[in-house]
Amino acid sequence: MSKTANSSFFNFKVQLGILFLSIFSISAFLLFPSKAEKPDEPCANSISCISNLSGKYDPTSKTALFNDKKVNVPRELAQTKPSTKILGETSGGEKHIYVDLTTQMLYAKEGNDIAFSFPISSGKWGKTPTGDFKIWVKLRYTRMSGGSPALRTYYNLPNVPFTMFFYNKEISKARGYSLHGAYWHDNFGHPMSHGCVNISIPNAEKLYNWVEPPAKGNTTYIKDIEPSTPVTIYGTAPRES
Repeated sequence: MSKTANSSFFNFKVQLGILFLSIFSISAFLLFPSKAEKPDEPCANSISCISNLSGKYDPTSKTALFNDKKVNVPRELAQTKPSTKILGETSGGEKHIYVDLTTQMLYAKEGNDIAFSFPISSGKWGKTPTGDFKIWVKLRYTRMSGGSPALRTYYNLPNVPFTMFFYNKEISKARGYSLHGAYWHDNFGHPMSHGCVNISIPNAEKLYNWVEPPAKGNTTYIKDIEPSTPVTIYGTAPRES
């Protein structure tokens, strides 16, 4: 075979290889999109997210991790019983939750009246979404985990109390955003979460019992046709070091 023939044959193999790699890359991109391209990523709780909806207390978990630091799980969490009383029935107006990220405050309103209000902690290591939302499930307890060990933002939090997951057309249920109690910090009024809305445990319990519909055991699913308390989140969270 001449040098010209050898060169032509070599070029043909190179072009064939490039074509094969291109077809393989396009197929892999279509069949196996990266996490960033999945519509339900990133999740507010990137490891556990909403994988366990039993709502049950885990008595074996006595320590938690928040930003890679150990935190004791308060024993009194297991002793707190959800109230059957629905709070804030004085005005008879429609209930609505408003979360102001700018002031880090939550307002529980009945009609034009504020039934109660308190400070919250929104996203610091992950953005809390804004808009109008619907609560789709209430959990007495759940586990939340995510973050990055390399960035020292890893967290693994068992028995997160009084959790209310919310969603809308843009933010799916699988994203795992919620209003919930927090026992691992007491810096309410300042961004401290990975995207959820952190609430002190007494205030989270009050809100959990006030939100419609009432809790039905450890897990309460809210049907689309069922009246429920809407959530509106607005404003811009302050930047804090």
